[in-house]
Amino acid sequence: MLERSRVIDLYGQVLSKALFPAFEAMRGRPTLPLLEYLHTTERWSIDALRDLQLGLLRRLLRHAYQHTAHYRQVMDDADLRPEDLQSVDDLARLPLLDKDTVRATMDSRMAGAPPRAVITKSTSGTTGEPVVVKYNAESRHWRDATRWRSYNWAGYEIGTRAFHYWGAGPAAKSWFKRTKIALDHAIKRDLYIDSTPRGEAALAHAVDELRRFQPGVIVAYSAGAGALARYILDQRLRDWPDIPVIVGAERLWPADRAAIEQAFGPAFETYGAREVMLMAGECEAHSGMHVAMETQVLELVVREPGGTTRPARPGETGEVVVTDLHNLACPMIRYLNGDLAVAHGVASCACGRQLTKIGPVEGRTTETLRDGRGDAVSGLVFNILFGVMEPVAKQFQVVQKKGGDVVMRVIPTAGARLPEWSETEIRKFADKYLPGSPFAIEYVAEIPLTPAGKRKVVVVER
Repeated sequence: MLERSRVIDLYGQVLSKALFPAFEAMRGRPTLPLLEYLHTTERWSIDALRDLQLGLLRRLLRHAYQHTAHYRQVMDDADLRPEDLQSVDDLARLPLLDKDTVRATMDSRMAGAPPRAVITKSTSGTTGEPVVVKYNAESRHWRDATRWRSYNWAGYEIGTRAFHYWGAGPAAKSWFKRTKIALDHAIKRDLYIDSTPRGEAALAHAVDELRRFQPGVIVAYSAGAGALARYILDQRLRDWPDIPVIVGAERLWPADRAAIEQAFGPAFETYGAREVMLMAGECEAHSGMHVAMETQVLELVVREPGGTTRPARPGETGEVVVTDLHNLACPMIRYLNGDLAVAHGVASCACGRQLTKIGPVEGRTTETLRDGRGDAVSGLVFNILFGVMEPVAKQFQVVQKKGGDVVMRVIPTAGARLPEWSETEIRKFADKYLPGSPFAIEYVAEIPLTPAGKRKVVVVER
């Protein structure tokens, strides 16, 4: 029987009040002051929040115009200057930044003056096309604080024992780095369990670890948490009090939410992407996801015949367009990330926060594959792998045929095929997560889009 201890959690308090603040200060990260600020601004009026956005947006455009070749040309072509902005809505005068343009303009979007980019990340997103993002320390600090604020809404405070049921990328190659990561997890009381294998043995292991660890919160892939919850319910394994579950990486479907809440406790959906990190999160009112207005401008746009765009109306689905207000090093202004989301009207939330809302987010669901034994395997495993393969491949798509065979279609960055070392890594990855399933790599010149204009990372033929 899993029982929450009634003894005062002294280590949790020390971690929250002393160790974590000292650790962040030692690394020069103002996470806690920014977090405290965000808990204040979230209750500002909508007009005050939009004024804050406008000031940050003017600063971003001014810096981009003065110090990047790309945005100087873009704003000249639009006959727009930073001082011309009278409201955040004026941002729509600038063109959308699609993924092809992001890749083609990396150098011309890099600012020629400080702050410099200190972090580089690569993501395949939901389209199978890698995007490299560079950003400055200020953007990193706001990303950390914004994530913690959303976690706080779900009851996840710094120092809480957290069970992370998440995808596991390739292990660090050096012993030192692996040891450092393990020590960091132990100190922060984070337990990571790979959610990709979803056979009965893997699910049973996850439940055993959950019981042993006794977490105060679960952070998980949406579909992974749903699969684990259904296993627990089918086996009648629940013997613990409510544990809040924070989910992300893919849409939380109603059936998965119902299973999660029955197996664990209340579910809190989040929406983020590696390009800008967390964009929106669900509060205790569970009526949509609050947008992080202090860190970004998030638009939902609808394309009209003739090529024009307009804001999505309440209840209407639009394409997600995001501007990172704190990335001055390599700005991404009106970035079209390939996702779809439902717009909400402007209204106060029952929680008292005035931040605007979106949701649900659509177009991010990854289909589930089956290994040779018929066990379910999350297709997100290939998103993780592509982060490693980004330098050698332009696009990819994983297709599981009706008979169970799996084909990974790849467009190499250069040459007719991938380097031998990357082929070896891909096959090892497939052998690990799809044991018993015939696997092949197919080199193609083009990966077709769906009728809706999307490129699916994983296709399971029914």
